[in-house]
Amino acid sequence: MKATSVSNKALEASYAVSLLVAKSKKPHSIVEELILPAAAAMAEIMMDKKAADTLKKIPLSNNTVSRRIDDMSVNIIQQVVKKIKKAGQFALQLDEMTDVSGDAQLLAFVRYKDVSDINEHILFCKKLPGKTTGEQMFQIIDIFFKEHDLQWKTCGHICTDGAAAMTGSVKGLFGHVKKVNPDIKWLHCIIHREALASKRMSPDLSNVMDDAVKVINFIQSRPLNHRLFETLCDESGTEHGQLLLHTDVRWLSRGKTLLRLYELRSEVSVFLTQHQHPLALVFEDAEWVGRLAYLADIFTKLNELNLSLQGKESHILKMYDKIKGFTKKLKLWENKCDDGDVSCFPLLDSHLATTDVARGPVVKLVQAHLSKLCMDFNQYFQDIEKKSEGLHWVRNPFIVSESCSKLPARLQEHLMDLSCDQGLKMTYDEKTLTEFWCDVEKEYPELGKHALIELLPFGSTYMCEVTFSALTHIKTKQRNRLDVENSLVAAVSTLSPELSKLMKDKQAQVSH
Repeated sequence: MKATSVSNKALEASYAVSLLVAKSKKPHSIVEELILPAAAAMAEIMMDKKAADTLKKIPLSNNTVSRRIDDMSVNIIQQVVKKIKKAGQFALQLDEMTDVSGDAQLLAFVRYKDVSDINEHILFCKKLPGKTTGEQMFQIIDIFFKEHDLQWKTCGHICTDGAAAMTGSVKGLFGHVKKVNPDIKWLHCIIHREALASKRMSPDLSNVMDDAVKVINFIQSRPLNHRLFETLCDESGTEHGQLLLHTDVRWLSRGKTLLRLYELRSEVSVFLTQHQHPLALVFEDAEWVGRLAYLADIFTKLNELNLSLQGKESHILKMYDKIKGFTKKLKLWENKCDDGDVSCFPLLDSHLATTDVARGPVVKLVQAHLSKLCMDFNQYFQDIEKKSEGLHWVRNPFIVSESCSKLPARLQEHLMDLSCDQGLKMTYDEKTLTEFWCDVEKEYPELGKHALIELLPFGSTYMCEVTFSALTHIKTKQRNRLDVENSLVAAVSTLSPELSKLMKDKQAQVSH
């Protein structure tokens, strides 16, 4: 091997193209095989052969692109670490998954206060050797912290799913973290809790769900049935041509699956009858179809709640409000059922109005399910009401409430000054809550810092889930030996690598 020198423009172009490859989640070899030949061909046609030859001098081999992505990823993480140290306090979001090659990947996101807002960013993606125990995960994180001189005492909050390896107070990750930072707090992902709370159903509704899944699998999992049903839908002129597969892993699966099945129930009934399937009879049972309509309605509403909890930079107070609002709606729907009113569930209401099915038993079943759902939500979110009420002053500091009475007297004084500050009140209406408190910190440092600490925690593992989806695009069966750590950071990062610094370092390496 020997070092070669390239021009600054060629080096910059090499980094820029490598970053585009990383963002697109494509194989590194695509540059050498497609992008560079295509660019050279276009240059020769549109300009001249000299321009095409100039492009060919850009170093863009498979190994070079891989090295460029590694360099940029390391630089991005250095920027994030620098921001974390400057912020002082940060929160973590952690989750693990098994990729296509069977490797367990631990993913971490960090949330910290930046110059004018609270930002969140990928911190690392590390392969877990051996078992995915709490001790193993703690060691991976601890090594990363030591390598980058990060302190556990500055990590104030961790958000994970409810797996024992994460939450265990002795052998779990949280138990090991508690030993090095006794003051750290843990939160079970709110989206996961919402999914768990909505999972349990009465036997009558559970049987309808099981039958629906069997019907969908019969049609969708067999290629011939899939094609025949699609032809039937085309001939019938339906809006949709196919059913949707159901999976317990996907958060939004149930609502969309059941809604599509209900919309295509006539075509499904005809198809099952033609194939002499035993479940063809259930679609002739008006009461069974009514229960299906209710499940489609209620899970559509749960989908809407789930979607409202998702998204980047969603602070925890907003998520608390969404859960509280949905719990109150459950009570409203339950009370409406006392009067036989199911107008909140349009599919069920329409079905009961157009068929001869007995209304009483169906409404009673719906009311029982809503009561159980309300009970489960209260069980999984029993702490939300108390936590939310204690943070009303953060949500709106211009309305003095009892929630601020628990603050130290000094902070209460600052809060009273803030509540009379008309300039900041105008800012409150124009900016997000986190941006507003970053502005407050400049004038009332102690009060602003206290509020930002309350807004800092992650409310869910949404960012990890989204990034795992990106990982499945990067590490495929054809690229199952790829070390995804740096590729994933470059692919999902919102920070731009410092190309001028990287180029300067690269030229210095060549000159030496």
